[in-house]
Amino acid sequence: MWWWALPAALLVGAAVWGVSAWLLQDVGGLDIDKQVSARIEAVRTALAAGAGVGAAVTLLLAVRRQQHQELAAAHTTHDAAERRVTELYTKAVEQLGNDQAPVRLGGLYALERLAQDTPALRQTIVDVICAYLRMPYTPPREDRSEKIRAAQRAARGPARSDTSGGRDPQEERQVRLTAQRILTAHLRYDNSKPPGRWWPSRRLDPNSRHWQDTRLYLVGAVLIDFDLRTCHVGNADFSRATFTGTTAFAGATFSGYARFVGAIFSGDAWFSRATFSGTTAFDGATFSGTTAFDGATFSGDAAFGGATFTAYAAFGGATFSGDAAFGGATFSGDAAFGGATFSGDAAFGEATFSGYAAFVGAIFTGTALFVGATFHDNASFSGATFTGDAWFGGATFTSDALFDGATGLEDADVGGARVAPATAGVRREWPSAWQVETGADGWQTLRSLRGHKALTAHLDLGKH
Repeated sequence: MWWWALPAALLVGAAVWGVSAWLLQDVGGLDIDKQVSARIEAVRTALAAGAGVGAAVTLLLAVRRQQHQELAAAHTTHDAAERRVTELYTKAVEQLGNDQAPVRLGGLYALERLAQDTPALRQTIVDVICAYLRMPYTPPREDRSEKIRAAQRAARGPARSDTSGGRDPQEERQVRLTAQRILTAHLRYDNSKPPGRWWPSRRLDPNSRHWQDTRLYLVGAVLIDFDLRTCHVGNADFSRATFTGTTAFAGATFSGYARFVGAIFSGDAWFSRATFSGTTAFDGATFSGTTAFDGATFSGDAAFGGATFTAYAAFGGATFSGDAAFGGATFSGDAAFGGATFSGDAAFGEATFSGYAAFVGAIFTGTALFVGATFHDNASFSGATFTGDAWFGGATFTSDALFDGATGLEDADVGGARVAPATAGVRREWPSAWQVETGADGWQTLRSLRGHKALTAHLDLGKH
């Protein structure tokens, strides 16, 4: 700080000289006695001014020194906090690798608290928890009573275990459930509003624990009774994940992409009123229980190509703003698309409907493609609206086929569509523009009396 000395001295000297010169500029016309007295007073005043300037410079130096000390103290505090956070994070992560379940639980809760207090680390900690859930795990059989499992554990002894890593399957299950609860608890978003009052409400923010824009990467994870209801998530990747028990995504919001490619849902899966803002992919997914997408909103493209629905599948009232691809999908149970809205292309090419296929009141704004689709049970398009091209060429209808009240099918392509011989009780109502021709084998063939347009090139096979 020696470089301050010369400017400070010059400033003080300039102040003394300036004040002296100003006070002595009219002294020459006075008597000698008064001149001496005036010069002495001028010198005193100039020296006082110089002292004041010097004091001001000293104060500025003191302020600067104080700022420097405060900045150094802030850096020291920040470094100490960073070291403490790093130590806590490292210790918590190490606890997750412990063979003892209580230690692993402690590590999870430590990570949760650290993420809540340190927003900058939230995504990193979520990634760590997701990585833990991606570790290989075989859930214990649920059909054995706890007494039988306890007896088997006692017979094996404390040194033996039936899972990799020497971990008890039941204890590991509890640890994983805790990890899931930590994620879902901080992803859940409360949309409720406080009751109206004329005075300000002091209620705490219900979403103070919400971790906004969190991304989930759970590829290949084993998830148990996963409950993401009313949660807000950024990008989410559940490709090849296995969902055991009941899976709940009802009312969830995905602000980014949502990928469930090849995922396995062994129990019921609830996606009712879920919102998918980006691209959604369920290609090759397997749904073993009841599946509900009723009221769901798909703002981007939705792909269910090759998906398997073993039980009831509900898409009633769902909204597809982008393209909806169900090509090659298999519906073993009833499939309900009543009231669904397809604003983009709707592709059900080569899809198989073994149960009741209900498209009652559905709205198809873009191209509706059912080329090669197979309807083994009742198929109802009653009251459906087709604004764009409709393609049913090569489709197969085995049982009831109802198109009563459907509009926009005058130019539909039904070339090669086949209808099984009618039996007692079977109802079939075709659009007036379609003609039914019966072959020698009793099977019927459909054709349009008004012809059809050529299949547009943008409907590529992989998309359907």
